[in-house]
Amino acid sequence: MSETAIPDGATTAPPARPQRTDLTQGPILRTLALFAAPTLLSNVLQSLNGSINTIWVGRLIGESALAATANANIVMFLVFSAIFGFGMAAIVRIGQSFGARDVEAARRTFGTVIGLTVVLALLVGVLGWLFAPRLLALLGTPADARALALAYLRVIFVSLPAGMVSVVISMGLRGSGDSRSPLYFMIVTVLIDIVLNPLLIRGLGPVPAFGIAGSAAATATANLAGLIGIIVWIYARDLPLRLRGAELRWLIPQRAELRYILRKGLPMGAQMLIISGAGILMIGLVNREGLLTAAAFSASLQLFNYVQMPALAIGAAVSAMAAQNIGALRHDRVSQATRAGIMLNLVMTGTIIALLLVLDRAVLGLFLGNASPAVPLARHIMLLASWSFLLFGVMIVMFSTMRAYGAVIAPLIILGVALYPVRLGFYYLAYPRLGADAIWLAFPAGAVVSLGLTLAFYLRGPWQKQMAAGSVGSVRPVGAVRPAA
Repeated sequence: MSETAIPDGATTAPPARPQRTDLTQGPILRTLALFAAPTLLSNVLQSLNGSINTIWVGRLIGESALAATANANIVMFLVFSAIFGFGMAAIVRIGQSFGARDVEAARRTFGTVIGLTVVLALLVGVLGWLFAPRLLALLGTPADARALALAYLRVIFVSLPAGMVSVVISMGLRGSGDSRSPLYFMIVTVLIDIVLNPLLIRGLGPVPAFGIAGSAAATATANLAGLIGIIVWIYARDLPLRLRGAELRWLIPQRAELRYILRKGLPMGAQMLIISGAGILMIGLVNREGLLTAAAFSASLQLFNYVQMPALAIGAAVSAMAAQNIGALRHDRVSQATRAGIMLNLVMTGTIIALLLVLDRAVLGLFLGNASPAVPLARHIMLLASWSFLLFGVMIVMFSTMRAYGAVIAPLIILGVALYPVRLGFYYLAYPRLGADAIWLAFPAGAVVSLGLTLAFYLRGPWQKQMAAGSVGSVRPVGAVRPAA
């Protein structure tokens, strides 16, 4: 393997610590799998935490509180969608910098995205507190749940800055090749949240009972503890992205870095909004079929959340690996990482789907009860729709590579076409003949079209020439890496 030259003026990355991975070296498949595993575990823990908190709220307070948290969580998802986009842009920019061995550029990006997030989080937190009643009215929150939802949502808005900053710090660390540190503090956050939820809801000894506000306060406390912990960890371990002395000025967003984060991050955040909007539309179509169908689909969605987790974790890992190798001009490794990511997705997602289809009756019974008449229908939904997530995963991996080269508008358009005119068009054309099955088959119909469009764009993208050339032997600063339009 050729040695890589370090550009003049670049800050050499310090020797990799145990938790950091140089994604420009080593066997592609093994490195990618090991790097993606902590992110996958973090995603699983986060989902389990949400499920456990939902159980506490539902059992300790009641159905109206459960409806209140569901309405409040819709608002939170919309807020975090924008931050996800900024975080993904930071992963790419920081990854390119580390690949080019330019740690100063990585720190500059890291400071900018944190500074931007703090400003936005404080603004959203204040506005959210003030306008929470109007938000709930716009969502059509049931009257019985509105007071509870308001109490919950306002405390959540108070906790927003800590949660949002934690997210972007974790994503920045992954861009630097460190996927383990975010996992450690996700474990801490989840454990604190799980322990505090019943304590603050019901009270114990000198701790008063706060009801639903206690559940939100538990989340707020856990987020703050996780944020403090990961900041202390970064400085105690002297991780490469830590900012010291004069570098702290980079917390004031730098113009060039801010332009990049906004230009690339906003379309990636919009992708999340498109996905969530399509999900809401599908739920509306399902609700037309009656309570039994809605219950079956709700249980299936719980399983779909876990089915898509490998693709999301592998996609994030491919983005970081591709970005680092682009910065190092190792385009040959980018193409190999894409292929490895697709293979990992097919194996992991395929295995999960197969297991769920074999064990579907028992697993769905956890949500619906084994005797529920909705179980057979939920099994039918799983059989028709679950395999579409294999195609979804392949698309996510290719999107991740395209993002690393700077292409963010094409994925946005592809998702918009596949999730709206294709899905809805299929439903309306097929419904007279297929009935409710048109809803479940609309998922694979959208997945087939989106994968076909993604593959066509991926194979024709300007990065293909760079991948084919497989440039090795020199490294240039990240500013010289020209992203795709």
